[in-house]
Amino acid sequence: MSSQVQPAWVATQNKAFLRWTNSHLGSCGIQPVENFERDFSDGVKLIQLLEIIGNESLGRYATKPKLRVQKAENVNVALEYIKRQGIQLHNIGAEDIVDGNIKLILGMLWTLILNFSISEINAEGYTAKEGLLLWCQRMTAMYDVDIKDFSSSWNDGLAFCALLDRHRPDLIDFDALDKSKVRENIEMALRLASEEVGIPQLVDVEDVMVSKPDERSIMTYVAHWFHAFSALDKIETAGRRVEKFVEVLSSSIELQHSYEKRMKDFQSLIKRQIRDWCTATFDGTYGDATKQNTEFLKYKTMLKRKWIAEKTEITTMLGNIKTKLATYGLKEYIPPEGLSLADAETSWKSLLTAESRRSKTINESIRDIKENLRKRFADTANEIASKLDEIALAVSQVDGELEDQLSEIKGIRQTLQPVETMLETLKKLEASLQEAKVEENDYTVYSYDELEYELRLARETLSKKLSFVENQIVARSMTNLTPIQLEEFESVFRYFDKRQQNCLEELEFTAALASLGLVYTEDEMHEVFDDVREGEPYVSFEHFITYMVDVTEDQNTAAEVLQSFMDISEGKPYVTEFDLRNSLIPDSMIKQLEQIMNEDESGQGLDYVKFMKNMCN
Repeated sequence: MSSQVQPAWVATQNKAFLRWTNSHLGSCGIQPVENFERDFSDGVKLIQLLEIIGNESLGRYATKPKLRVQKAENVNVALEYIKRQGIQLHNIGAEDIVDGNIKLILGMLWTLILNFSISEINAEGYTAKEGLLLWCQRMTAMYDVDIKDFSSSWNDGLAFCALLDRHRPDLIDFDALDKSKVRENIEMALRLASEEVGIPQLVDVEDVMVSKPDERSIMTYVAHWFHAFSALDKIETAGRRVEKFVEVLSSSIELQHSYEKRMKDFQSLIKRQIRDWCTATFDGTYGDATKQNTEFLKYKTMLKRKWIAEKTEITTMLGNIKTKLATYGLKEYIPPEGLSLADAETSWKSLLTAESRRSKTINESIRDIKENLRKRFADTANEIASKLDEIALAVSQVDGELEDQLSEIKGIRQTLQPVETMLETLKKLEASLQEAKVEENDYTVYSYDELEYELRLARETLSKKLSFVENQIVARSMTNLTPIQLEEFESVFRYFDKRQQNCLEELEFTAALASLGLVYTEDEMHEVFDDVREGEPYVSFEHFITYMVDVTEDQNTAAEVLQSFMDISEGKPYVTEFDLRNSLIPDSMIKQLEQIMNEDESGQGLDYVKFMKNMCN
């Protein structure tokens, strides 16, 4: 053993490697090494160490060598074994170990540590030193530490504390540490690692606290942490594997239940839809048919697509179940009877068949309804036309005494009511045709508008005919009127009877009198109207003629008529069409005057003076 003063690293490595060596020897009950220079010099302890870390026998050697040569032979047995393992040793021979060269012995031990304790460390493609460093960095990634090397990165003790908290959080609370208490933190980490985890304390607090700890010593010590916690990691991995297995199994069972429920619901919805279609009925209206068609189209664009998606998801779900089970070599899942994909496909084909049948039924119903609407409209329209023809013919054949004509016309008018009812039905049918977008109808040439016009015309014709006969009966009793006067009064009455009700409202009555030259003040007109209508709401034709008889008996002399023409023409010897219109004489009467009067010599108007002289002679 040399008495020369050694560098600090030698003392640190000597201590660390000594503890590393004894941790292995102690595991087999071998007495520990106290001094490498003395205890390795005979080669026995070295061979025992190699047999333990190499897990094999080195063969025969001298267990109690006395002579130097025996010691050298033992050391050579050890060195030859090291070489056979492919481990390169440089600048060291048996004599160096026999002579106790501590630096060379430590170098050899480092090589053994590197190859037997560290080289097996493999992390993400890296080996040995890089792999061990990467493992440290990965394990402490979530902590406030920065491990860059196996020297100064460890001198505050926080890296050790982080590794301990990462693997044994029950032993330490990293977040609660006082980072300024370096010695206490290092001391606690080394002690807990040794006492609670079983990691041999290869270094002391002072070895770590220096500004630049010995790399090989720290690395050797950290390798023990790796191996210790790797065992824990294996247990955790096994636990996670079991946990994953249970999770997969549970998930698979849950998926199976979900699959079966969704498959049942899927097929139930399809059966219900098919049943609804099979029991659906039509009320015969186009509105009902189009409503059902709209619902069918909604099914195709919304519900069917949703079911297609559900069918796909169910299929995928079954595939996922099989994949999960196959991944763990578990028994294949066979869906219960009626819930297989083949069963779903059978249900789906039944739905498609029912869907096609439903579409055909709706389309046929719509076509039948349209055709039926055409026929109903045509039958009603043709019947109305026939009735109107019968009414027109009956009106044209009215003849005989006035009283008989009046009775006959009233009877004919009664036949209009059923026709009007039929026309209302035709109007509704036309609305239905328009709703059904039916434009052509080969069963009839009549339209609603055409028949409505003809009915209105027939109603007006009967009303006029009835008024005419009634007026003739009234006129017949008026013996004081000349035929010309009667025709004039009747013409005026008909002209102002705008509503064709054979009666005049007050304004109509006022205008009629004005056209005949009878003009009153507003108050006078109210009084005349009240007197003439005799308590009735309107002035009837009989009231009108009676009143005109009263007012014309003494007024309609030729002289008075001539004076009237003079008043209308404002003193001119002729009267113009404008003069006549301005006096509110009806257009029909103006045309009559133009036909029976000649123009005056100037050609500017009608010669009423000459006309009246000829009429009175």
